[in-house]
Amino acid sequence: MAPRALTVGFDLDMTLIDSRPGIHACYRALSARTGTYIDADLTITRLGPPLVEELVNWFPAEQVDAMADLYREMYPAIAVAATPAMPGAREAIEAVRAAGGRAIVVTAKYEPNAKLHLEHLGIEPDAVIGDLWAERKAEALVAHGAAVYVGDHTGDVRGARTAGALSVAVATGPCSAQELRSAGADVVLGDLTEFPAWLAG
Repeated sequence: MAPRALTVGFDLDMTLIDSRPGIHACYRALSARTGTYIDADLTITRLGPPLVEELVNWFPAEQVDAMADLYREMYPAIAVAATPAMPGAREAIEAVRAAGGRAIVVTAKYEPNAKLHLEHLGIEPDAVIGDLWAERKAEALVAHGAAVYVGDHTGDVRGARTAGALSVAVATGPCSAQELRSAGADVVLGDLTEFPAWLAG
């Protein structure tokens, strides 16, 4: 029986894409549309968890689901073009392919919007699975047989560990290298530009 190809999972926000400018613009637009104050500068310092976990800080609980729907509806026109790839993102995906592997994206972001970002940037993973956060990311990682999961948040480390995958963390999001190590990351890289050399090693 042939050995199974290496599958590497990647987080999206602050791992493959710098989603801060797009998310900042979308929160400002949501604030203007609803007349509700939202500190967009603050929101982009704590990216990673699901949208509803941020919205509870600005809207009454009974409005959160409706506001999440409105945000997701507004998002493509406002956030996608404003969002660049992180340094080394394309090269990291290419390194997995060059090693004969599969690259998948597992993210807490609303899946249709996650796919729009990757299409806009010309990044083509083998699969995109959205709407999964922290330990629940293990569902997709296990289903796809991922041996490695790369992310920027302690939630990503927990997801990797729950899946029994090697946790590779990049210190490009809200969590410091020390926080990522303390959470149990097996490897901590400064950013994705270091990933191809690590994978080859």
